[in-house]
Amino acid sequence: MPLDPRVRHIVQIMNALDSGSDDTPMVDRRRSSAATAKRLGFLVMAKGPEPASQTDQLVPVDGGNIVVRIYRPHGRGPFPLYIFLHGGGWCVGTLDERNARCRAISAGAQCVVASVDYRMAPENTYPTPGDDCYAALVWLADHASDINVDPSRIAIGGESAGGNLAAVTCLMARDRSGPSICHQWLDVPATDLTLSQPSITSVPDGHLLDRSDIDRYLACYLADPAQATDAYASPLLADDLTGLPPAWIMSAEFDKLRDDGKAYADALDAAGVPITYRLLSGHVHPSFAFTRLLPSAKAYEEAAISALAAAFRSA
Repeated sequence: MPLDPRVRHIVQIMNALDSGSDDTPMVDRRRSSAATAKRLGFLVMAKGPEPASQTDQLVPVDGGNIVVRIYRPHGRGPFPLYIFLHGGGWCVGTLDERNARCRAISAGAQCVVASVDYRMAPENTYPTPGDDCYAALVWLADHASDINVDPSRIAIGGESAGGNLAAVTCLMARDRSGPSICHQWLDVPATDLTLSQPSITSVPDGHLLDRSDIDRYLACYLADPAQATDAYASPLLADDLTGLPPAWIMSAEFDKLRDDGKAYADALDAAGVPITYRLLSGHVHPSFAFTRLLPSAKAYEEAAISALAAAFRSA
């Protein structure tokens, strides 16, 4: 189907506002992206319900500490735990940009949400972001009683690069006999960093994630292009996908990463992993997050949160 008319209007505006140069250093792009999100984020995403508390926790990782923002719902625990990983090509993005979404998930699924501020490229290349996310998972499970969560009900998810890192963290947890994960929620995930999926070339530029953007992010993230074939970089290329958590995966029709999500859903299904796959017709890479502007994005978010809540009930 063609672009949703509301999505088309948003794409036209955002393309007109994009004045960034291709050679702008990634650190400067990160700073500019954060400033834009702070200034305009409320226009596209509602603030979300006020949590019972919202605190930042320092979590030790190899070589330092990272911040994990913890949202606690109203009520008495112990609560299930959802670990959220923001997107941004492993290079940009902040905890603040997804405050609204984390609040909505915490209230909607009656769970504690832990949003992980993993270290980003180019300062911290592969595999550091994934290692940080796994370290956060282990720390949160080990400190479950301190944060009033039930360690038998842990889920993880993220968007785009965050979806990649969530899938990778599930692989690490299985391979390292780590904490049990009951559900993985992957929105528009990058699962094949070799860029071999058909939509990389068949979906044209101009839909808020161009090929030049993808190439730039990968050049920052992978110190060696050969790392793209590593399972912890490209989970689709893992030799074995059995024993992974049930997955909810979403792709957008006009997204160069569309087939990454579909291929990973198919591979998980072939490996015997329960899978729910959704394609948002008429949508682009980030448009699912525009819940204030797009009724279809809001409906998708509500459906995904309901699926998360059901996974917690079944765990």
